[in-house]
Amino acid sequence: MQTTFFRDLKVVELASVLAGPAVGQFFAELGARVVKIEHPGTGGDMTRHWKLPSEPEEQAWSAYYCSVNWGKEVRFIDLSTPDGHAEVMELIRDADIVISNFRPEAAQRLKLDARSVRAQFPGLIFAELSAFGDGDPRPGFDVVLQAEAGFLFMSGEPGGPPVKMPVALIDLMAAHQLKEGILLALLHRERSGEGALVKTSLFDAAIASLANQAGNWLMEGHIPQPMGTQHPNIAPYGDVFTTRDGKLIVLAVGTDRQFAQLATLLGQDEWITDPALATNAARVRNRALLRDLLQRPISGWGSEILLGSLIDMQIPAARIRNMKEVFELPQAEAMILEEALPDGRRSRTVKTVAFRVESSL
Repeated sequence: MQTTFFRDLKVVELASVLAGPAVGQFFAELGARVVKIEHPGTGGDMTRHWKLPSEPEEQAWSAYYCSVNWGKEVRFIDLSTPDGHAEVMELIRDADIVISNFRPEAAQRLKLDARSVRAQFPGLIFAELSAFGDGDPRPGFDVVLQAEAGFLFMSGEPGGPPVKMPVALIDLMAAHQLKEGILLALLHRERSGEGALVKTSLFDAAIASLANQAGNWLMEGHIPQPMGTQHPNIAPYGDVFTTRDGKLIVLAVGTDRQFAQLATLLGQDEWITDPALATNAARVRNRALLRDLLQRPISGWGSEILLGSLIDMQIPAARIRNMKEVFELPQAEAMILEEALPDGRRSRTVKTVAFRVESSL
């Protein structure tokens, strides 16, 4: 059922890189016909050329490109020509959704801005994505938004340089915002027959995702500082430890009860009543002491036995895995999508749809 939700929906994707194409793939995974438009003069979506050193230069796509372009029909059309413009407008004629991340001046020059397109097709849902929003034409890739929205300042180790998130999460969060807006617009159209303009920006999506870190500033005047993997409000949460077999594990103790369970497991019941450790507030104040105290007994445990014991006691913890190890997990393997490529190879990426909808009881 899930893969046919949008079987009668047509999406025209005038978007490139990550955020917009991720929205297109979301609809493709749920059964929509998604037609992706790429420029023949530039070799198509720029991410076709964002390759690892191990990827052949002559190959027409990259693993990066394949990560958000599963299940789409790709058309190479020069939108700057009259014939190209006519061709894409004909594709849009019976489309339900257009996804665009053109910069405003480019969209207007091509006569593919929201106002021009919706004037011809008022029932259309036009989804528009920008870097910084209306009135701010600056270009921006994900890391630029990580800097502008405070993520880079908070990342890394104390006293060290900023550290970029290794996945373009702001792009992906913007994709979630855009698809949520599109889904609301589809519901509105179902009820009223009216199309809609849906807009978001990478910046707004980034700010909306600051969550507790924004709250720490807005309510307490606290400017979040780099803390590595640690948490400003909870301890031990994000602390990384080395086990006897050299594996790295991370703890995420969120309650005093979980800490008491951890103390008992490690044979340190006295921690439960120690004023320096008994409450989360005390542990946050004494996190350096806490980390040293925890590392001593943890270093005597093998990783598998320790993790099994932590799980048995309902204490959140995990081994730090590399990508190979991640996809050895059955749950991760079940998230893989494959697709035949024009040269006979198969692309492999992960689903953008991570939910399930079941109608049966």
